[in-house]
Amino acid sequence: MTPATRAAGRDRRGRDRRGRDRGRGRRAAGAAAVWLLVLPGAAWAVVRAGGWERGPLVQLFAFTPYVAAGALIPAAVATMSRRWLAAAVGVSAAAVLASSVMPRAIPDRHGGPTDGVDLPVMTANLLEGGADPATIVDLVRGHDVAVLALQEFTPAAQSALAVAGLGDLLPYSSLGAQEGTTGSALYSRFPITAAGVRRNSGGFHQAYGTIAPPGAGALVVESAHPLAPYAIGVLPDWRADLANQPRPDPDGPPRILLGDFNATLDHEPLRTLIAHGYRDAADATGAGLIGTWGPYDGDPIPAVTIDHVLVDRRIGVRDVRVYALPRSDHRTIVSTLIVPRTTEVANPAPISPHPSPILELWLAAIGR
Repeated sequence: MTPATRAAGRDRRGRDRRGRDRGRGRRAAGAAAVWLLVLPGAAWAVVRAGGWERGPLVQLFAFTPYVAAGALIPAAVATMSRRWLAAAVGVSAAAVLASSVMPRAIPDRHGGPTDGVDLPVMTANLLEGGADPATIVDLVRGHDVAVLALQEFTPAAQSALAVAGLGDLLPYSSLGAQEGTTGSALYSRFPITAAGVRRNSGGFHQAYGTIAPPGAGALVVESAHPLAPYAIGVLPDWRADLANQPRPDPDGPPRILLGDFNATLDHEPLRTLIAHGYRDAADATGAGLIGTWGPYDGDPIPAVTIDHVLVDRRIGVRDVRVYALPRSDHRTIVSTLIVPRTTEVANPAPISPHPSPILELWLAAIGR
């Protein structure tokens, strides 16, 4: 072998080695890119499954349904690129997120009682009292709403609703009008007893009262409005407000808690509240992915579901509908509930003034 031949061989081996190195580099870069796609969704799924959202994740977790939809993309990319471990992680993450989100779009076969007294209820956040009063009154009239819960209820909103005729439809009320965003109201077609307004630790008020619809027993209703998790510093109050919401009492009247909860079903504190004896009306009827807050006043925010109608598990849900509310950043929820009928006690048969022969013999036997 001549020196020239040996040199040519060395050059060829060098080129082959550099080619192999470049190939390994491309494969490593490809693997890293796939993992960078897969790992965020996997981490999101782990945190969602454990209920471990903290700090800035609290706000982000309101958008979990969008993340669940997007999680299919990394799983598909990893599968097509034959990165089998990454594909397994991606598919698992997508499955965990889908199992958390998709049931909200499917009516619950065990959604509570189906026999009882229909009770249409409605909740609306008025955005500092500025929402259109005519729309609210039209919805109350059109859906025969019997109970209306309002948040961000101001003195101006109270006057505007009165002028619009709300009092003709719902003449009874428990009102806590406040300037700004902290006010609350509860209107009813039926008399309200034990009425009041309480203040959450986050500063928002919640109007409440007890009603007794014809044919039904007493019901405790409250307009819910926990503090929003708008900054890391207020998260303790946000959690406290949700933790301190009233829980159903199996030995007391059934309870309805409806309003702006500033939390979605992807937030662990709300799931914990529901687990103490409530059901979410939208979730039970397959309407749980309909957005109620976000882009409705022009902000470029994907819609999220932070308004809810929570009902005691002794109460069924017939339907849930969501409607636009002009001049508010929220949409209204109208739901027809099925509340327990009054327990009827049969009147005892009157005692005859003339005892039967058997009774006469018994009275004679005991000497009466």
